[in-house]
Amino acid sequence: MITLGLDTATSACACALWSQGEERALAVRAEEMQRGQAERLVPLVQETLQQAGLGFGDIARIAVTVGPGTFTGLRIGLAAARGFALAANCPLIGVTSLEVAVAGLPPAAAGLQALAAIESRREELFLQPFAADGKPLAEPVDMAPRLLADFAARLFQPQPLVIVGDAAQRAAESLGLWPAGLQVVTTHGGAEALAGARIAARLDAAAIAGRPADPLYIRPPDVTLPGR
Repeated sequence: MITLGLDTATSACACALWSQGEERALAVRAEEMQRGQAERLVPLVQETLQQAGLGFGDIARIAVTVGPGTFTGLRIGLAAARGFALAANCPLIGVTSLEVAVAGLPPAAAGLQALAAIESRREELFLQPFAADGKPLAEPVDMAPRLLADFAARLFQPQPLVIVGDAAQRAAESLGLWPAGLQVVTTHGGAEALAGARIAARLDAAAIAGRPADPLYIRPPDVTLPGR
């Protein structure tokens, strides 16, 4: 079974192909970009399929990051993923930007308690803490960096910690000293797209139904329509 993973919710345009039967990545492509995902995503998926020697008809499932992240990038990824799923006649599964950041950690950082940190392109960071077994310790939050040290002290054990995501370095600087080992893993989309594909490939029908590809917004939109 081949699963396509897509990530445009953060600072990249990325896609990956995962073979569940072989338990391996077939192709991964990622390009860092702040804008331009609308023009680049479809060609990037086509190039990734070509690299793996596959077509849309070979795709059995599609995973897409649903946020939190940038409003425009998120909407582009969701719209494209829905079109791909319709063309391939396959299930579409939503995964959060925070969970795939942690799920995509390299082996050297796997098995540690983790803080996923995603850029909001404002002062605040999108954050979510995870236990060493990968389970969330709290819901995602939109937090000012100055509050991060107290937040981490409340939720994490004084044990080795890894901070992961496209805002990992900024979060680490805000955290300051940590009582145990601290790792910082800055990501660029490819690991997240592949992790999303792996997560989706392992879900049963009931779990797929519980993961709609609906956008996850942690804070209200910057622009709202006036009331009547």
